[in-house]
Amino acid sequence: QVQLVESGGGLVQAGGSLRLSCAASGRTFSTNAMGWFRQAPGKEREFVAAISWNGGSTLYADSVKNRVAMSRDNAKNTVYLQMNSLKPEDTAVYYCAGRMNPYGSIWVWEYDYWGQGTQVTVSS
Repeated sequence: QVQLVESGGGLVQAGGSLRLSCAASGRTFSTNAMGWFRQAPGKEREFVAAISWNGGSTLYADSVKNRVAMSRDNAKNTVYLQMNSLKPEDTAVYYCAGRMNPYGSIWVWEYDYWGQGTQVTVSS
């Protein structure tokens, strides 16, 4: 079973940047697609970004497109989410997720394992 540990969250002012990391343990990481999701208080978990097994294909939610970039380093078993021009509405717990499939998905139910999440708070 692959385990995921997110890091890099914190408090940032609007317009600032953060880089989230997700470190994975397990042999199947390099063949799995990965995703980032977020959940704000009182709201459902929503898709942010996804990346294919080799980083050749990425997907982004319209709400973050052109402000975030997802990448991966299979040698380090780590995926990243670079977030720029952050807005107060980006405040949420951000979750890393893995899918036993080479290609990413925007759907929560298509991911097989999840991290514990990291809090991102953007102040106005």
